[in-house]
Amino acid sequence: MANTTYHQLREKEIINICDGACLGRISDLELDDCTGQICSIVVPGPPKLFGLIRNSEELVIPFCSIQKIGDDVILVDIRDLKQRE
Repeated sequence: MANTTYHQLREKEIINICDGACLGRISDLELDDCTGQICSIVVPGPPKLFGLIRNSEELVIPFCSIQKIGDDVILVDIRDLKQRE
């Protein structure tokens, strides 16, 4: 992931290779305070009411679950999604 900016990451769709689901785009990153390394990526939860209301839940995807960062997508391998409010 060398030379990839946060802005570039935000533009990529997150795809779960386990079920082919499109999870959305990165809204935030969780960093290790000591090392500055990315611990996880955060994706907004699915919208409510036909997409008119934004969901307050977020999907937290551990960085170790990222399989590939491509030009247009980020492929992740997750079987259990952890949501938080």
